[in-house]
Amino acid sequence: MAPVTAATAGEQMHALVERLYPLCRSITGDGVRATLDIVGEYLPLRVHEVPTGTQVLDWTVPQEWNIRDAYIADATGRRVVDFAASSLHVLGYSVPVAATMPLAELRGHLHTLPDHPSWVPYRTSYYRPEWGFCLAQETLDALPDGDYEVRIDSTLTDGHLTYAEHLVPGQIADEVLVSCHVCHPSLANDNLAGIAVAVFLARALAERTPYYTYRFLFAPGTIGAITWLARNAERVGGPAAAPGGPGEGPGPGGRVRHGLVLACAGDRGRLTYKQSRRGDAEIDRVMRYVLTASERPHRINEFTPYGYDERQFCSPGFDLGVGSLSRTPYAGYPEYHTSADNPDFVSPAAMADTLAVCREAFAVLDGNRRYTNLSPYGEPQLGRRGLYDALGGRSDTKEAQLAMLWVLSLSDGEHGLLDIADRSGLPFDTVAVAAGALHGAGLIKA
Repeated sequence: MAPVTAATAGEQMHALVERLYPLCRSITGDGVRATLDIVGEYLPLRVHEVPTGTQVLDWTVPQEWNIRDAYIADATGRRVVDFAASSLHVLGYSVPVAATMPLAELRGHLHTLPDHPSWVPYRTSYYRPEWGFCLAQETLDALPDGDYEVRIDSTLTDGHLTYAEHLVPGQIADEVLVSCHVCHPSLANDNLAGIAVAVFLARALAERTPYYTYRFLFAPGTIGAITWLARNAERVGGPAAAPGGPGEGPGPGGRVRHGLVLACAGDRGRLTYKQSRRGDAEIDRVMRYVLTASERPHRINEFTPYGYDERQFCSPGFDLGVGSLSRTPYAGYPEYHTSADNPDFVSPAAMADTLAVCREAFAVLDGNRRYTNLSPYGEPQLGRRGLYDALGGRSDTKEAQLAMLWVLSLSDGEHGLLDIADRSGLPFDTVAVAAGALHGAGLIKA
């Protein structure tokens, strides 16, 4: 596999989106497994299979859905709607059907977008037995009255819900959770771009030894996150674990301290960060700082209990410090949940930018230590310790010296380096380097 560089990451992520795009995914089934098989070519994964009927918090793992073929054919046998052309053409979780019926009857099972007549909508019926087709309004308008053959070759049987984890070991066991959903069919931005960014973020973190351990979760939306939470109670501070229990992920388990949900990561809109339920979690402060300091166009949104799986991780019983990063948020662009959300809609440059922000944010999160000044009575003499001399060759010597003074002033065990960067107006990296020098000289301790 080609090495990842800043110049190639966007193109490689886009290639992964294109490869995953044709697969028919849902909240269960072989499409999820096929998706994880491809992700597994990029990252070592531990795949979990949770049986139908397993109680997970207030939910129950549903039957597994798989589909082989589906179509609507006219009187000549021509397929006017064909699942083989796009997995969006079938209502997700459709029960099997084999019938012939007049168009008037068939219309009750057809879904279109009259405002965008050439687009095919994405629709599902996970928890209610139903069947249907999604098609372009212009296709429906062109259908003459008459009888049509309707066929959905699907199965709903006891099986499993599938999700996967990848672990990037850190210096400590405490974890940062990075989550993306793997349940949508052919939707490039709302699903696949988040997967691609997560994959390449994990690979980038593995190039160094991060401070925190990073756990990447690839799971179906809602039911997948709920299942993971139920099976990782000790890690997230929830109720007793479901069968299969805590610590099921690869490697030793630590407490989840921070988290980020990735979704809609590849469109050309400005970056959007949705804060955790707490609003003042460390990941919230880090994301606000990084987005502002980078001067990227961005938006910070307050938490709402609607959206992606941040609402599961932030539910009051868990109340994890998990925010959500996207570009244009869900339902915020016309192409959302339609066939127009295709690989042409997502940009290699936009995905590369999302990846870069994640890397910058996690560098700050990893480096945000709290220190205590060991010489708090008056300013210690930095010159005789060689600290000023050590900075003499830097182009930003004055700023670096000022950073040392700020670190000494605010290292009271209560303020972290991000607090110091915020208050001083100095770059976080400059503050972190200053803290490292002072720590090495024995003037502060972690």
